[in-house]
Amino acid sequence: MTLVILEAALHDKIWGGTALKDFHFPIKGDHVGEAWAIAAHKNGESIIKYGPFAGQTLTQLWQDNPNLFGGHEANEAFPLLIKILDAHQDLSIQVHPNDTQSREKYGKTECWYILDATPNAKIYYGHYAQSRDELKAMVEKEDWDHMLRTVPVKKGDFFYVPAGTFHALGAGIVALETQQSSDTTYRFYDFDRVDATTGQKRDLQIADALDVTTVPHHDPVLKQTTTIVDQTIVTRLVTSVKFTVEKLSVRGLSMFNLAHHYELFTVIDGAGRVNETAVKKGDSFILFDDEAISYALDGDMTIIKSFVTKDDNPDQRF
Repeated sequence: MTLVILEAALHDKIWGGTALKDFHFPIKGDHVGEAWAIAAHKNGESIIKYGPFAGQTLTQLWQDNPNLFGGHEANEAFPLLIKILDAHQDLSIQVHPNDTQSREKYGKTECWYILDATPNAKIYYGHYAQSRDELKAMVEKEDWDHMLRTVPVKKGDFFYVPAGTFHALGAGIVALETQQSSDTTYRFYDFDRVDATTGQKRDLQIADALDVTTVPHHDPVLKQTTTIVDQTIVTRLVTSVKFTVEKLSVRGLSMFNLAHHYELFTVIDGAGRVNETAVKKGDSFILFDDEAISYALDGDMTIIKSFVTKDDNPDQRF
């Protein structure tokens, strides 16, 4: 079984901070907002730092070794993107398009696992408008108090954010984001902040945002399950059309079978081993089924795992 460990691409953001140091990322400066931990996108590339393909980008691996991923079309993009975000300040109020609406290869459905949150932290999730005309009127009047829906959050919470959902992480939150590999964001509102690097407010894309926002908002109902595999508790957080996400709470030697051609892993706490390879908090890796399907996890660590959802399990989604 092939294993590759990846080096994240780091991105400064107006709302970023220094919390990603806790994940052993080489933070420089005090406004690092995103670590693109597993990424094959033109705006951010993970580099393989351990394994037989060390030194290559994930995009190179994807393009040059399609059989390793179970095969794909020549012009097909790597489908998923895994980030760790430090929302030192509120992110902009935003929405993402779906596959049909997007100008990229994919739309942007995503989800958040809350890694840490200060007391009274909240996310912006959904809106109160009951019609598109009402939503447009609220935006034009900048009636954010009546439009913005907020939800309190704490460490360990999970939120599924399908394309079309009005959303933003609030200040004081660190989150792992699993998403489609897209970087298309339409901003409704940015709290009137001025970007210190430009001296200007950041651009808004209100017309585009209005076009793709789901109205009215409905919270998805998630069908979460928990199973035990040897010394590991496996929590299925979401099975959506685009991806499946699980939390693995490893507390000793546990044997697994790789059920897909490749699966993505990020260690969010603790340390341990994958087969004979040591991993720690902040490490992200991919396992491939090219040589064997079984693998061992050992140690005291928590991992977020994701993979592309199979089309033959529609009854298991959400």
